[in-house]
Amino acid sequence: MKWYIIKRLLMLIPVLLGTSIIAFSLIHLAPGDPARTMAGEHASQRTINAIREKYGLDKPIYIQYGIWLNRALHGDMGRSIVSNEYVTKEILDRFPNTFELTFFAMILAIAIGTMAGIISASKQYSALDYTFMGIALFGISMPVFWLGIMLMMIFGVYLRWLPIGGRINILIPFHRITGFYLLDSIITGNFAALISTLRYLILPSTALATIPMATIARVSRSSMLEVLRQDFIRTERAKGLSERVVIYKHAVRNAMIPVITVIGLNFGLLLAGAILTETVFSWPGIGRYVVSAVRMRDYPAVQGCVLFFAFVFVIVNLVTDIMYVYIDPRIHYE
Repeated sequence: MKWYIIKRLLMLIPVLLGTSIIAFSLIHLAPGDPARTMAGEHASQRTINAIREKYGLDKPIYIQYGIWLNRALHGDMGRSIVSNEYVTKEILDRFPNTFELTFFAMILAIAIGTMAGIISASKQYSALDYTFMGIALFGISMPVFWLGIMLMMIFGVYLRWLPIGGRINILIPFHRITGFYLLDSIITGNFAALISTLRYLILPSTALATIPMATIARVSRSSMLEVLRQDFIRTERAKGLSERVVIYKHAVRNAMIPVITVIGLNFGLLLAGAILTETVFSWPGIGRYVVSAVRMRDYPAVQGCVLFFAFVFVIVNLVTDIMYVYIDPRIHYE
């Protein structure tokens, strides 16, 4: 296991290098001039040229990439062209917000999705099966931004039960320690901030959970149906075990490998920036940050975010592979 983890971590090097080359090339091929964007619409050509020289935008693309790569290897992703802040700091400041949103969305998706899939498989072709799978199909087909807007209109505008945007009520005094609002609220004993943070999480996490929830439900059902047809399940039933014990003690664990794979992939994708959800709900996370960076042609910010996304995705996939061993003892990594 140790050598497998080391080998997978070493694979990060070519993955991140290739990702950086592609991201750097594509962002420079996009139309527009970041120097002109920074200088403003009515800036003189002299001002624009000075900005190009200051940020190295007047050099050939391969020289710009070499300079950026050298800094990146030392942990410096450069400074944002828009804010003049270090890109690494801006990403790390926003990552806790994205992590909390993704974590709660995945908890919701896993809890409802797996249960729906298990019940559908154990009651195949029943009314519950058709109902759950119909809802799952609707969830996969529904655009996240549309669902987000509908949730905002119903629960935020008409019923006024929940806030429709932001991270926490700005009127509540709050002290950031770790950057994770829920954890900081608990550490400081700020009950009002904890309740406010949870209320602001409900709508965006629900919208974000829809597609993973539907995917997990369908994969859980398919995997459970395959396991329930296996010989060992028939043997357990022949022993006189109750259907509940057969399903939840023996079938579920053997059906979890494909489900864990789907969970890991979705968790990695959402951690890499829930762009639509964060934009709709004005959530101060990485997804919203990268959208703003692309719009403003902020080269260092876009490159830093893409590299960070690749790193997070590879790490999440590694953790998913390691979990296989603990779920299924038959799996070994030599």
